[in-house]
Amino acid sequence: MKKIILTIIALSSYGFANAQELKYGVRGGLDMVSYSAGGGSESLTGFFAGAFAEYSLSDKITLQPGFSYHTASKDGFKSNYICIPALAKYNVADKINAIAGIAFFYNMDSDVKTDKLRFNLEIGGSYDITEKIFIDPRYSLGLNGEDKVNHLMLGIGYKF
Repeated sequence: MKKIILTIIALSSYGFANAQELKYGVRGGLDMVSYSAGGGSESLTGFFAGAFAEYSLSDKITLQPGFSYHTASKDGFKSNYICIPALAKYNVADKINAIAGIAFFYNMDSDVKTDKLRFNLEIGGSYDITEKIFIDPRYSLGLNGEDKVNHLMLGIGYKF
């Protein structure tokens, strides 16, 4: 795990040092969470909010590290996560981007009997409504732990 975190820090540092353009922004939206464990599953609905940075490496490729808070609940069960995504964005066409990368989810609830740290694969896209406003649906697939936690996020963001 330390090697993965150090690799992400090194890649982010490289991207920052060679960034052609640096932008910051905020994003938030709907988070639909699904837990699957032992043959059963549970779905929760909530929201997320956070911030991100964009390091343009070329006209087509951008690194997008970020930080967000996720919360969801259903029938008295509540789930709170801190998420740190390390994503790459590829400009497919004018205003349309493909997004992929990994995300680290830390479960802040001590009463939940799942692993505290989750590694997810995130895939999705974004559409730039204007130069500053965008929408980005993403799917985050749980990769580790006995219980799989997946997120379907429908977000809207603003670049400063």
